[in-house]
Amino acid sequence: MYYLNCFFIYSFIGFILENIVYFIIGHGSNSGFLYGPITPIYGICSILIIIISNFLFKKLHLKRWVETVFVFVVLTIIITVLEFIGGNLLEHFLNMRLWDYRNMMFNIGRYIALEISIVWGLLAIILIYIVKPLMDKLIKKIPNYITIICLIIFVIDLTVTLINRL
Repeated sequence: MYYLNCFFIYSFIGFILENIVYFIIGHGSNSGFLYGPITPIYGICSILIIIISNFLFKKLHLKRWVETVFVFVVLTIIITVLEFIGGNLLEHFLNMRLWDYRNMMFNIGRYIALEISIVWGLLAIILIYIVKPLMDKLIKKIPNYITIICLIIFVIDLTVTLINRL
């Protein structure tokens, strides 16, 4: 249940933060493809960040700053690949283009830009060292029935979204 709770909480946090950014830059609300207030890619990436960083920290026995730099690079690459895959899946299966980085200086097509990849890497490090330790206290207190309710709502949202967009 821990990872499922992480998925829902970080998907919701990602939804909120992305909407705040869109509001600040004047693009309105545009986070995710679902109707509800979660953006699944943030939950998926957060779970992968937690699993991969835990694995690397257990296997690497280097100085803390070297480990952090190595984890930053690895996670930046993984998140960038996921962003590329997610963008292409949304475009090809749901005919949606939720972001386009072609106007950025160091873009590689529509869905990847070095500038954004660096931001994802920095956010991954912030998640590992600051957010996760604080959120773990909350996540571990969530009753199972709340997780099940969230899962049911998510499945309904996903189903309705796919039916309406296919």
